[in-house]
Amino acid sequence: MYEAGTGGAGTPGAVGFANAAAGGQVSINPDEAQTALAKIRSGKDTVNELLTKASRLNEQPQLGANQVGNAMATKMATRADGAGSYTDALRKLYGQYQKAEEGLVTAMQNYQSNEQDGARQFGGLA
Repeated sequence: MYEAGTGGAGTPGAVGFANAAAGGQVSINPDEAQTALAKIRSGKDTVNELLTKASRLNEQPQLGANQVGNAMATKMATRADGAGSYTDALRKLYGQYQKAEEGLVTAMQNYQSNEQDGARQFGGLA
């Protein structure tokens, strides 16, 4: 069983939730999940826009044609991309949104499948 906050099976966050849903441990009524799904998709869109804008941060700023200015410009340009950068953080956040969306969609499918199985067990009366 998936336990909120643990990610199930020791995997934290959205990845754990997606894994638990894929394993059939989570089911969510699709009617109840639409608001959350819309917010997740909105968040993904916002992060995607920020990633597009962040690509412009890789350009070296013009800080002066001297040793200090050139060194600072190079350092600032490398901070925008690469490990531990703003762009890297946005990519990781986008990945979390993606996993949350996948998990929620799978959990909704699980719910529908459970409902259909229940209906079959009771002769289609669900």
